[in-house]
Amino acid sequence: MTKRVRVMRMSVEQPLWRALTGYRVLTMLYAIGLFVAAHQKFDRPWVAVGFYVVLAGWTIGTLPKVANAASCTKRFLITDLTIALVGILLTPVADSHQRIVHDGPTLPSIWTAGAVLAFAIKGGWRWAAFASALVGVANIAQRGRPTQDTLHNVLLVCIASIAIGYVVEVARASERTLARALEIEAATRERERLARDIHDSVLQVLAMVQRRGSAMGGEAAELGRMAGEQEVALRTLVAGGLVRTSHESEDASLGAVVRAVEEPDEPDEDGAADADPCDLRSLLFPYAGAKVTVSEPGAPVALAPKAARELAAAVGAALDNVHRHAGPDAGAWILVEDEPDAVIVTVRDDGPGIPEGRLAEAEGEGRLGVALSIRGRLRDIGGTAELISVPGQGTEVELRVPRAAAPSENVRGTRGKAGKER
Repeated sequence: MTKRVRVMRMSVEQPLWRALTGYRVLTMLYAIGLFVAAHQKFDRPWVAVGFYVVLAGWTIGTLPKVANAASCTKRFLITDLTIALVGILLTPVADSHQRIVHDGPTLPSIWTAGAVLAFAIKGGWRWAAFASALVGVANIAQRGRPTQDTLHNVLLVCIASIAIGYVVEVARASERTLARALEIEAATRERERLARDIHDSVLQVLAMVQRRGSAMGGEAAELGRMAGEQEVALRTLVAGGLVRTSHESEDASLGAVVRAVEEPDEPDEDGAADADPCDLRSLLFPYAGAKVTVSEPGAPVALAPKAARELAAAVGAALDNVHRHAGPDAGAWILVEDEPDAVIVTVRDDGPGIPEGRLAEAEGEGRLGVALSIRGRLRDIGGTAELISVPGQGTEVELRVPRAAAPSENVRGTRGKAGKER
C-alpha cells in the first residue's frame, strides 16, 4: 500500500488553553480561600457564599469550554465575563467598607484575569482590550473612586492580556505559514512519486505504441500519432503541476489543518482579474503536442494575470496560423525566456515561410490575424511583437512583455510579410 505524506494537525496555542484551565481552577480555590480566611470581616458573608457557590459550580462545570478554541464560544465568553463583573460589583454589598477603602480584594479576586485571558486566546488582542476595559471600569465603580492600587492592577491585567492576545495572533499566522510550506513539500513529494510511477509504466507504453505504429503505417500510424500526442500531454501534466492552489486553515484556532481551496480572481477597475501574479507556463503547456514543443526555464514565470492571458492567447493565434498555413506536417517550437525586465515568448515553425508583401496584402483584404490577434494583444498589454520570416525556412514570432506591462502603442513592425492570413 502506497504511503502518502500529509500535514497532521498541530496547534501552538493548545498549551495556552491547558494553562488557562488550570489557572481558572487554582484562582477559584484562591478566591474562596481568601474569603474563608477573612469571612468574619464581611458585613454580609451570605452574599459572598452565594457568589462563591455560583463561581465554583461555573468554573468546574465549564472546564470543557476552555479546553480548546472550538469549545470556547462567544456566548460562553460573555457569560464568563459577566460572572466576573457581577462578582466585582457585589464586593461592596458583601464586604465591609473599611476593607474596600484599604484596597481589599474583590470577591472573584484574580479569577477575573482568567475570564480576560480567555478573550485574549480566543480572539486576539482586540478582544482582550475590550474585556480588560470592562473589568477596569467595574473595579473603579466598586471602589467609588480610582486609587493607585486599583489602577495598577487594572493596567497590569490589560497589558498582560493584550500581550498574550497579540502573541496568539502571531503564533497563528506563523502556524498557517508553516502549514502551507509543509503542504507544498508533501505535494511535491507526491508529484515526484507519481511522475516516477507514470514514467515507468504509462509513458513508456505510449512511446512504444508511437514507435510501433509509425513503423507499421496505415491505421496503426494514426494510432501511433495519437499515442504520441497523449504522451506529450501526459509528460506536460506530470512535469508541470502548475495549477496554482492556495491553502487555508479550516479553523485558524486549530492550527495547521489545511485544505486546498480555489482562489477566485479579484477584478480590477476594468473588470479584469489582476490580483496575484500567475505562472505563464501553466497557460502555455496546454499547447504542447506531438508537433508542438514547449521549452521553458524550469521555474515559474510570474506575470500579471491579464498580461499572461493575453500573451498566451497571442501564442495560440500564432500556432493557429502555423496549423492553417504551414501544413499538417509542420512542427512548431515555443521558447519561453524569463528575463529580469521582460518575458519573451518565441514561436517558430519549419513551414514554407511568408512570401514578401503577403502580410500587408492580407491586412488590406481585412484578414487581421497578425494585426489583431497577435500585435493587437501585445499592444494592449504594453508589449511588442516582431515577426521574422524567410521563404522556405519557416517563420518566427517574438513576443515581448515588460515586467511592468502597461498599455502601449509601441509595437515593432515586421521584417517579413505574410503569405495567406497569419
